[in-house]
Amino acid sequence: MATALGITHSSDTARETERELSKFSQTLQTITTMPSSANNPCLAAEEPLDLENNGQAEAEARMAQYWVLNPPKPPGPWRDLVNSIRKTCFSTVNKFQSLKNQPFSATISLLETIFPVFLWCRNYTVMKFKSDLLAGLTLASLCIPQSIGYATLAKLDPQYGLYTSVVPPLIYALMGTSRELAIGPVAVISLLLSSMIQKLEDPEANPVVYSRLALTVTFFAGIFQAAFGLLRLGFLVDFLSHAVIVGFMAGAAIVIGLQQFKGLLGLTHFTNKTDIISVSKVIWRSVHHPWNPFNFIICCSFLTFILITRFLGKRNKKLFWLPAIAPLISVVLSTLIVYLTRADKNGVKILKHIKGGLNQISIHDLYFDSPQASEVAKIGLIVAVVALTEAIAVGQSFATMKGYHLDGNKEMLSMGVMNIVGSLTSCYVATGSFSRTAVNFGAGCETAMSNIVMAITVMLSLELFTRLLYYTPVAILASIILSALPALIDLNEAYNIWKVDKLDFLACIGAFFGVLFASVEIGLLVAVIISFAKIILNAIQPGIEALGRFPGTDVFCDVHQYPMAIKAPGILTIRIKSSLLCFANANFVKERILNRVGEKEDEETKGDAGGRTKLVILDMSNLMNIDTSGIASLEELQKKLMLHGTELAMANPRWQVVHKLRLANFVNKNGGRIFLTVGEAMDGCL
Repeated sequence: MATALGITHSSDTARETERELSKFSQTLQTITTMPSSANNPCLAAEEPLDLENNGQAEAEARMAQYWVLNPPKPPGPWRDLVNSIRKTCFSTVNKFQSLKNQPFSATISLLETIFPVFLWCRNYTVMKFKSDLLAGLTLASLCIPQSIGYATLAKLDPQYGLYTSVVPPLIYALMGTSRELAIGPVAVISLLLSSMIQKLEDPEANPVVYSRLALTVTFFAGIFQAAFGLLRLGFLVDFLSHAVIVGFMAGAAIVIGLQQFKGLLGLTHFTNKTDIISVSKVIWRSVHHPWNPFNFIICCSFLTFILITRFLGKRNKKLFWLPAIAPLISVVLSTLIVYLTRADKNGVKILKHIKGGLNQISIHDLYFDSPQASEVAKIGLIVAVVALTEAIAVGQSFATMKGYHLDGNKEMLSMGVMNIVGSLTSCYVATGSFSRTAVNFGAGCETAMSNIVMAITVMLSLELFTRLLYYTPVAILASIILSALPALIDLNEAYNIWKVDKLDFLACIGAFFGVLFASVEIGLLVAVIISFAKIILNAIQPGIEALGRFPGTDVFCDVHQYPMAIKAPGILTIRIKSSLLCFANANFVKERILNRVGEKEDEETKGDAGGRTKLVILDMSNLMNIDTSGIASLEELQKKLMLHGTELAMANPRWQVVHKLRLANFVNKNGGRIFLTVGEAMDGCL
C-alpha cells in the first residue's frame, strides 16, 4: 500500500511502517463510517457524503490523505551513513567469504573489477589486434612530436614528454574503461603546470628543482584523482561545468599560441607570464629588434603543410592517416633540412641533446619535505580536477558514439594510479587528449590495446632514435602545437551556450577573459565563482507559477506555458519552483505569494468572476526539503491569509517536508489541509 502511494523506506523503518499500517487498518472503518466533516475539517458540514454511492472513492481519498499526514519516519543523515557503511562492510565480508568458498572464481571476479582488461581480453581476436596495431602506430606517429612539444610548453626537458607517453598509457590500458581514449601529455595541462609552478621556482634559473616540483605535483594530482574514484566524489569534477570548460579551453588555446612566438621568432629570452598583455609586450619588443627569419619560415611552412593534410583528411575519410603522420613527417624533414644546410649555424634554434633510454625511477626526486609542499598540493588539486574533467568529457563523447558505458569512478581511479606511478617514473601529469583520441578513433581502434602499441613504439624511440632528434628545430615544435590549437576553440558551442543560457555564457566568457588577461588559475576561479553565483541566485530567488487544470484531465500546469489551462474561481494554485525552502529564500517566496494573492488587476486574474480568493493551494511537489525558517515563513503566510479570510492548503509534500511540518506542529495549526494532489485539495476544501 505504501509503495503504491510512492512511499519507500529502508529496512530499518519496516517495523514502524507495519505498525502504521496496523493502526491505519484499525482506524479505517471508523473513518469511513463517520461524517465527512468530522474526519476532514476542510469538508463542508452542510454537505454530508453519500457513502452508498461514493463510499469507495471517499475511503481511497482519506487513505491517501492519511498517508500524506502520517508517513513513516524518513531516514536521517546518520542512518544513511550507517547504512552506507554497513553495505560497504557487508560487501567486503561477502567478497572475503567468496574468496574462501570459491577462491578461483572470486579472484577472477575481483581482478575483472579492478582491471577491466581481463573483461575485454576474453573476446580479443586477431582481427581486433590488427585494427589496434594500425591505430597504435598511427597514434605514436602523432604522439612523439606532440609529446616533445608539450614538454617544452611545460618548461620541462623534451624526454619528460616521451616518458609521459610510455608508463601512463600502459597503466590506463589495464585499468581504464574507455576503448578510444589516448593517454599522454596535453597542451592545457602543460600550460597549467608551467604557469603555476614557475611562481614557485624559475625553470630557467633552476631547472632541476623545477622538474622535481613538476613530478611532485603529478604525485599529488594522482592521489587526489584516486581518492575521488575510491570515495565516489565525482561530483567535484562537475564544479567545472561544460560552459566553463569551453571558455577555459579557448582562452588557454590563445595563450598557448602566443607562447609559441618564442620558437616562431627564435627568441632566447621570453616572459614567464601567461597573460596576453605581458606576452604581447614581449612580442612587440622582439619585432623591433633583429630576429632570425629562418625560424619563422620553417614554422610557417610546416604549419601550412600540417593544416593542408588535415583538410585533406577531413575531405577524404580514407586518408585519415595523413594528418596523423604529418607531424612526424614534418619533424623528420625539418631535422634533415637543418642537418644538411647547417641552419643551426645561421641562428636556427635546435633541440640539441635529448636524454635517451627508458623512464628513470624518480621516487627520490619528489619534494615532500619542501616548505612549498602545501602550495604544490594545491596545484596538484587544481590540475587533478582539470585533467579529470577533460579526460572524462572526451572519453564519454567517444563512448557514446560506440554505444557503451564509461564508468566515471573507475576512470578517476585509473587516472590517479597512472599519475602516481608516472610521478615515480619521471612522468608529469597525463590525461586523455582530444586530438589523439580522435585520431585513435578514426584509425579504427577496437580496444585499449592501441595505447599499449603506442607506448611500446615510444619506448623503442626512446631507446633507438633520440640521438636523431639533435638537429630538430624548435620552430617545428611550435608549428605542431599551433596546429593542435584550433580544435580547442569551439565558437559554435560558445554560440549555442549564449542562445540557451545567458548566465552559463557569462561563466564561459569569465573563464575565457580570466585566462587571457590574468592567469590560468584566475580564469578557473572566476568561472567557478560565477557558476556558484548562478546557483545561489537561483536558490534565493526561486520563482512561483500559477497553475490551472488542463482541459479534460486532472493535470495542473503553468497557465503561462499552457494558456488553455482553466483556473478555478476563488482558488489560487501556486507551485514553488525550488527544491529547498530555507532561510535564504523563504521570505522571498512568502512575499511573492502574498503579492500574487493581493494583485487584483494582475493579468492572471483579469476576467475572473470568482471574486475574492477563498483558497490558496501550494503545490509542493518540487520541494524536497525545508528548514525552520521555511516553516516559520509558512506559518506567517497562513496567518496573513487568514486575516483576509483566505485558507491555505498544501498538496503533495515530500517525505522530509511533511515529517518536519509534523515535528513543528504545523499540520495541526494548518487544520490538516494537506493532500496528495491539487485536485484532492480543491475537492476537500471547497
